[in-house]
Amino acid sequence: MSELLLSPEVIETERLRLRGLRPSDAALLTLYASDARVAKTTTDIPHPFPPGYAEAYVERVTRPGSRDLAWAIDTGAADEGNGLIGRISLRVLDDGRAELAYWIAPAFWGAGYATEAVRAVTAYADARGIGALVAQVLQDNERAARALTRAGFVYLGEGEIYSVGRAAMVPTFRYRREAGSTTR
Repeated sequence: MSELLLSPEVIETERLRLRGLRPSDAALLTLYASDARVAKTTTDIPHPFPPGYAEAYVERVTRPGSRDLAWAIDTGAADEGNGLIGRISLRVLDDGRAELAYWIAPAFWGAGYATEAVRAVTAYADARGIGALVAQVLQDNERAARALTRAGFVYLGEGEIYSVGRAAMVPTFRYRREAGSTTR
């Protein structure tokens, strides 16, 4: 598990390039995360999005020893500029599991990018011997729930978590994926 605490490797899929976040991503992260629709679908993005927040996040997740592995979800259009369309991450938990979290910018919703990124990161976790991945999505975020089930996650039940963007406790659906689970 200690190798997970290093920088994330680049993961290539058919349409995406998942790469470690870098300081130059902060402007697009800020643009996308400033959209109230993004904050509404996550638990950890505040709204309004404060200045410097994205820069601090990138610095935190790229710091050596961070418990988070965070990738930019990139369409690979870097030749034409930054192709970042979202973020996906694994947080290493004390019990050997990892928690998966992700978001996609609204302009790219409905294109299957989240499912593709989730499948890629679950394969990455499988290859590194993580026993299980866990995730939770807000109950009104049906797209995020579908991405998880398509990537082999199994519904565990309901929960509740504080959403910074909504400034309230919100109901969630909880999911788990054992290493090597098949996808649909």
